[in-house]
Amino acid sequence: MPATALDAISHSIQLSVAPVFMLTAVAALLGALAGRLARIIDRARRLEDRLEADAVKHEADIYDELKRLRQRGRVVNTSMVLLTLSATFIGATVMALFLVETIALRTSGLVPWTFLGGVLLFILALLCFLAETLLAGQSLNFGRRGQSR
Repeated sequence: MPATALDAISHSIQLSVAPVFMLTAVAALLGALAGRLARIIDRARRLEDRLEADAVKHEADIYDELKRLRQRGRVVNTSMVLLTLSATFIGATVMALFLVETIALRTSGLVPWTFLGGVLLFILALLCFLAETLLAGQSLNFGRRGQSR
């Protein structure tokens, strides 16, 4: 392989490093959200089992909690969709950078849009994550059950 081709490949790999770090952040947040969603689902199943077994004193409280869990689950799912789209955009950025450098394909105009799109989607996913954690915090009682709020 000629030296210029190796230089082009080496340079394209160097350019692709930053977006790959972004993909790592997306993957880490997806993992955290998957764990939160699993806990939400487990809690909802336990509450539904208690309802089916008639082991509940205040059904209205259980239905209120299930409603909050459903809302939290929707927010987590939205965040996961945004993260998946973000990863897709960032992956397209890596591919475009590589193609521009290695075979001189005219995709360089695409690079800023795919990268910025990926970052924007990541930020929106982070805001959803924040919203879900705030919703989770609202459901905490800290021993105040039965007391006036």
